[in-house]
Amino acid sequence: MADFGGADTEAFRAEARGWLEANFPKALAHDAETQLAKLQARPESADARAWRLALGAKGWGVPTWPKEAGGGGLGRVEAKVLAEEMAKVGARNPIGGMGVAFFGPTLLEYGSESLKRQHLPGIVNGDVWWCQGYSEPGSGSDLASLQTFAEDRGDHFVVNGQKIWTSGAQNADRCYCLVRTDRSKKHEGISFLLIDMKAPGVEVRPIKLINGTSPFCETFFTDVRVPKDQLFGPLNGGWTIAKRLMQFERDSIAGSLGGGNIGQSVAMPTIPDAAKAYVGVGDDGRLADGDLRRRITDHLMENRAFQLTMKRAAEDARAANGPSNAAAIMKYAGAKLAQERNELMLEAMGHQGLGWEGEGFAETELSAVRTMLRSKANSIEGGTSEINLNIVAKRVLGLPDPLK
Repeated sequence: MADFGGADTEAFRAEARGWLEANFPKALAHDAETQLAKLQARPESADARAWRLALGAKGWGVPTWPKEAGGGGLGRVEAKVLAEEMAKVGARNPIGGMGVAFFGPTLLEYGSESLKRQHLPGIVNGDVWWCQGYSEPGSGSDLASLQTFAEDRGDHFVVNGQKIWTSGAQNADRCYCLVRTDRSKKHEGISFLLIDMKAPGVEVRPIKLINGTSPFCETFFTDVRVPKDQLFGPLNGGWTIAKRLMQFERDSIAGSLGGGNIGQSVAMPTIPDAAKAYVGVGDDGRLADGDLRRRITDHLMENRAFQLTMKRAAEDARAANGPSNAAAIMKYAGAKLAQERNELMLEAMGHQGLGWEGEGFAETELSAVRTMLRSKANSIEGGTSEINLNIVAKRVLGLPDPLK
């Protein structure tokens, strides 16, 4: 992967601009705020499908992945230039989700050549959506206590059990799933299977959340047959792979929390702009509520520090070929900041931040309420804040276990 500079950068910029002019359907640019949701809707529109296939064929849906894996093979500077040019024409990347953010990088690092050939193309072109089978009703924070069992039947496994909080399972094509293959051991008895979500015996039930959406599901496996060639990594060696994938997950979640909000449905004003509009300003042009002004300022300073630290962590991750356990720090901080941001937004809106439906509330006000409620899960998903603090204490700071 080359990083271009100077004239080379401008040459690549011209290449990217020309390619976007030829391949990005201009009709999609007129709906920038909700474009991503529409691009990921099923069934796809003709424009959305054409754009996804063009981006996937070019490898620019995963621009920094190696070309031999179907990616763009771009360096850091080139990827930044591409993002800038896409933003100029109002183009969003429809190729993403867990396949790109979590599973794909782990597959690149740990996968056999056979599994890479089978599964990377569908991730790169956005044809295949993945979900994650980790948590169970009795195995959340103590994930290694999971009980979903895969029985060895010679050339295949038969899986029985239940997963919960399976994000996007109702739309997923495949699931990367932790299963127990040895009941006599805990961590050393877990394997990593890749399961077809359309296979007989797979049942998905969406869970309705407090904010009215259903992004998570219960997933049931009843005598589900999984070919042996869908074992990812060694038998009973899935825990090592699972931990690596969770580093990618925490890193990805932290990045999304710092820059905005998971589950936000409409474009929102900044907190300072919202506060000025709802609370008002004094004769000096400053926010009239001095205490709220101080707390918003503190939040903006913390968020700026978080953004700079995320940028540094991303540079470190590229140099080290992936995120480290420090991702747990960023995920913890990102969850805290996101929850604080949403609570400040509702406080600024006052009684207009208490609506659920009705003509008396603007779309941004209703979205703010639902986003605040959704943000309560930020400190749970991807590892609870308590678990992330334990990881920081043990694996980053090297503190002794107080229970020993």
